[in-house]
Amino acid sequence: MPITLKLQVSLKVKSCAGGHMRIGELSRRTGVSGPALRYYEEQGLLRPRRLPSGYREYTEDDVARVRNIRTLLAAGLGTALIAEILPCMVVDGQYLAPACPEITDALEAERTRITTALAELERARTALTGIITAPVPAGAVAEACEEDYAVPAEAAAAR
Repeated sequence: MPITLKLQVSLKVKSCAGGHMRIGELSRRTGVSGPALRYYEEQGLLRPRRLPSGYREYTEDDVARVRNIRTLLAAGLGTALIAEILPCMVVDGQYLAPACPEITDALEAERTRITTALAELERARTALTGIITAPVPAGAVAEACEEDYAVPAEAAAAR
């Protein structure tokens, strides 16, 4: 006797109609983790629409916005400054450019901060290279290394 089964199918859709998407799809498209996207929202960098279910809904504009955020983060800017200047940035071909002249001063200040940090790191690197390459005086043993490098009594007596 044949058996009849009722089959119910439930689909979880990642992308919504009209170019809208949920956080997982935005993450996949931008390469940015879901927790990072939620952090961007907390910092005011993203403003997704909230569905009645509480889900976040993103658009194609958010894909571009996340890419711009990543570009500014890679340039060494903090999220607070990015939140201030992002509305004044435009994409000029493949480059992100300041459209508002007043943010140029803030960007130049960040460049100066980065240049200073690089100079400090270079000085630290030079100092560390000096330490690494400094000659160790013959027979010198650091206090912490005495047990590891202790000269056996017989060898010391032979000196």
